Order: sequence, then C-alpha cells, then structure tokens
Amino acid sequence: MADTSGQTNADGNNAGDGPQTQQQQPQTVVGFMMSNKVEAGLWLTRMFTVISSIMFLLPIFGGNPYTHYQRALISNAATSALRLHQRLPNFQFSRVFMSLLFAEDSCHYLMYSIIFLNSYPITMVLVPVFLFALLHACTYTRNLLNVLGPNSMMFVRNMITKLQAQQTNILRFIACSEIFLMPALIFMCFSGKCTIFHPFVYYRFLTLRYSSRRNPYCRTLFSELRMTVEYVCNKPQCPQFVRNITTKAVALISRLAPQVAQQ
Repeated sequence: MADTSGQTNADGNNAGDGPQTQQQQPQTVVGFMMSNKVEAGLWLTRMFTVISSIMFLLPIFGGNPYTHYQRALISNAATSALRLHQRLPNFQFSRVFMSLLFAEDSCHYLMYSIIFLNSYPITMVLVPVFLFALLHACTYTRNLLNVLGPNSMMFVRNMITKLQAQQTNILRFIACSEIFLMPALIFMCFSGKCTIFHPFVYYRFLTLRYSSRRNPYCRTLFSELRMTVEYVCNKPQCPQFVRNITTKAVALISRLAPQVAQQ
C-alpha cells in the first residue's frame, strides 16, 4: 500500500497537519461547554437558581414572587438530579444502592426541593439553595473566564476570589439556616402557612444533613450550639425554670440525633 503521509493539500501544506492545526486553534466558550455537557448543564441550572432567587428576594424586578420561588426550587432539583447522575450513574433497585443514594448530598437537596416546592414561600428556604448554587457556579465561571483570556473580566474574577475566600463561613451560615428552619416550620404550622406534614419530612432531611459524609458543617453547628446553650444555662444568672426547660430540650434533641459512624 502506498504511503500517503507525505501528500499535500491544495495549499501546499502537509495533509497530516490538519488535525494538529485544528488542535492549536484557541478554544471557544461554546466549545468548552460542549466538551462536557453535564458540567455545562449544571452551571446553567445553578445560574438559573441564583437569578430566580434574586428575583424572589428583590421584588423590584417585577413578576410573581411565588413563580420565582418555584423556579428556584425546580432548577435546584434539576441540579441535584444531574449531580446524582454523575455520582451514581447506574441505578439499581437494591438496599445497598438506596443507602448510597441517601448518603449523597445531592439526594438531600433533591428531597429538600420537593418538600418546599408547593409550600407557602419561605425566604429561609431559598437561603441554602441560593448560596450553594452561587458557590458551585463560581468555579465553572472562573473556567469560562480562563477560556476568554487570563485577564478577562477582572471585576468578576475578584468577586469570585472574595466569595471563595469566605467559603467556610458561607457553609456554616447554610448549616445554621438549615437548623433554624426546623423551629420556624413548627411555628408556621400554628399560623397555617405550612402543614403538619412539613416538620416531619424536614426532620428526615435534617437527619440526613447531620449524617452527611462530605459536609460536616451541620453536625459541627449542632455541637457548637449545644455547648453554647449549656454554657449560658450553667451561669448563676440563668433562672432555674429556664435551665430545666433548656436541659430537657437539649436532651430531647440529642436523642433525636442520628448515630454517625466514626470516620
């Protein structure tokens, strides 16, 4: 068979240089996103969550606040479903797979979105959704800016850098919001803004967050809050009846906390 590696094209260039020349061309934003469609889809759903949450929190932009509230939760559910597809691509109807499924943080927030999708709009509900979407979208946004150029949109780069520098504080604030949403739901049951069904289902979500393997902040905040409450109650200035009620409440919450296996 004749060797065709030395053939040239009409421009006089070596025919074998075509693919190499194509690889040397600068990558476009669209090409970068198409190279990994799942990651691009996650970025789009997260950005939609951020925008919908802002539209709900700042009604000056107009529109129905309840619609923006639902859109934020629906896009968060889509993000969680895509992330679950990445983590557990092969579905199996077995107890082992279900235990792996409910151990994933993405499953927790898919459940979270379903719980509050048709409920009365609660601002605290969108706080974890908004902040998680914003944090995770920052990394992909930085990659897109790198495709545009190392010095492109420095204002956005600086904002991303400052936001990521506060990542630990943001995650702690998210965990605090998740914890204090539980008593808020209980009080809202008496005002008729949520059903008795919500606190029980949300309790299940909170136990899953407490047992999370990848995000220990909820568990850490529970421990810190318990130590703070016990420290305040043990002061001589604290009335005895307050100390008794608080001690019983702490003991009840401790019994309700799930057992977490040592890492």
